[in-house]
Amino acid sequence: MGLDPGLRRLALGTLLAAYQGPVPPEWAVELLADGLAGHTLFGTNVRDPGQVAASTAALRSGRPDALIAIDEEGGDVTRLAHATGSPYPGNAALGAIGDVALTRRVYQAIGAELAALGITVNLAPTVDVNSADDNPVIGTRSFGADPLRVAAHSAAAVSGLQSAGVAACAKHFPGHGATVTDSHHELPMVDVPMELLRQRDLPPFAAVVAAGARAVMTAHIRVPALTGDGPATFSRAVLVDLLRGEYGFTGTVITDALEMKGAAVAAGGVGPAAVRALAAGADLLCIGAKVDAELVERVAAQIVEALADGTLATARVEEAAGRAAALAAWTRAAGDTPATVDPDLGYAAARRAVRVDGVLTGLDRPLVVQLHTESTIAEGRVPWGLGPHLDGVPEIRVVAAETDHATLRGLAGDRSIVLVGRHLHRLPGGPELITALAAEHPVTVVEMGWPAQWRPSGVRAFVTTYGASHANGRAAAEVLGLAG
Repeated sequence: MGLDPGLRRLALGTLLAAYQGPVPPEWAVELLADGLAGHTLFGTNVRDPGQVAASTAALRSGRPDALIAIDEEGGDVTRLAHATGSPYPGNAALGAIGDVALTRRVYQAIGAELAALGITVNLAPTVDVNSADDNPVIGTRSFGADPLRVAAHSAAAVSGLQSAGVAACAKHFPGHGATVTDSHHELPMVDVPMELLRQRDLPPFAAVVAAGARAVMTAHIRVPALTGDGPATFSRAVLVDLLRGEYGFTGTVITDALEMKGAAVAAGGVGPAAVRALAAGADLLCIGAKVDAELVERVAAQIVEALADGTLATARVEEAAGRAAALAAWTRAAGDTPATVDPDLGYAAARRAVRVDGVLTGLDRPLVVQLHTESTIAEGRVPWGLGPHLDGVPEIRVVAAETDHATLRGLAGDRSIVLVGRHLHRLPGGPELITALAAEHPVTVVEMGWPAQWRPSGVRAFVTTYGASHANGRAAAEVLGLAG
């Protein structure tokens, strides 16, 4: 016996699916006609602007008010520019500059580009306060470590995006910035009292709610004081009591991807995770990136089954689907808001973010060495570094833990060395290689990750870009006098 059509449609109205490739498959469009709330676009769905616009138009042939979402944070997390790197600096750079009007302009420009392509929801900004230098998943995606600064820039980002007609989704509630593990791989824990959470992690969320953010994304993190043994995504105390009750949020609660191990393992699969998230108060469920028609139908069926056995109240799922529909209605009403985008806006901003400790001397045709760093799942394999911006300057790429400093000295000869990396303080073999090399050779270091307190001894200069986007790379090359 098939699913009750009305209940199936109700369940589909709470789901945000995805598909592979640059052309939406028939099932992705057909499910929208059947009531699916929408799709999230990933790098695999993006080739060029014309192709993306054609894809969003094809999806809307299934239903005109379909939600089409994307993670376009700027900086290190970009889908539109995954092949080259973002032309905008990320949040850490914007926070370092400290100009909230600039942050609003950057996010308005990002929103204008999304709107022109038919994308209606940006799963951004990241408003977590990055209070842990070793945070492996937030880092430069955060506006900084100061709650008040992060709050001010978060509100500006939401205002900028939504002024362009694109709904903002502030993430990751109640705050992912203090974690030292990645929720894509496991369930991180933030074991702090509520008083500290209110002082450190929650002010940016209060700010985005006040700024009118249309959506807030949940975090797959465990906060024992709030969530007990499970993640925030499954916690009614977090999503209803705190977010809606205490902070007065009336928009759409969107989950982080339920395929992530921080949620899926805790629940026993994507379907059970969907049921638990809905019961806790979530409205729109991101299934993940690796999605096909079978998975969507299975999740919908498990939601219908939970409705039948009383695990889920019909009124709760109707409320969730209603909030997802309200988000879609807002995006349609916002319409296309024309905006002129300055192509140099992001590059000019990235230049303002660069900080130099020391003296930039002896950089006539140096050897540029990029230290390999693994990308997070959130970032994906997006190009980074100085390479695309160098004017005839030789560059090599090495793995720090597998490279001897004497080898680099031999390659450089009488030229100085510029070492480029991300999160160098925790890169295996990185601090040791830099320290040994600087003791015997002129070295300049370019840090393109989260700037920790660590500084190597003996280097000529330590340059911080607060991110590794295409814009950050060009800015660093220009400051070093190496740009073409």
